[in-house]
Amino acid sequence: MSVVDPATVLLVTAAATATLGTVVAWLADRGGRRNDSATMRWLAAGIVCIAVLPFGVNYLLEPLVGLSDAATLLAVLVCFNAGLVAILYSLEGT
Repeated sequence: MSVVDPATVLLVTAAATATLGTVVAWLADRGGRRNDSATMRWLAAGIVCIAVLPFGVNYLLEPLVGLSDAATLLAVLVCFNAGLVAILYSLEGT
């Protein structure tokens, strides 16, 4: 019986989250364009910030730039907060 490397499981899970987030954001953006709804576009932007950008920070930006663990965590948290603000704006601000 072979044991799967935890880093591989983490990469696959993170990629699945980013992929599903991209699909959901695309559907929200498509609905926003069809109905000329700024609310849906802000929702799509929030979903991208929460589900897609952290993957890019962790697996693309961090190796390219050589960010420290603290800088990577800070960048991910900024993505999460930006996403939550965009979703809050989509629900309350428009």
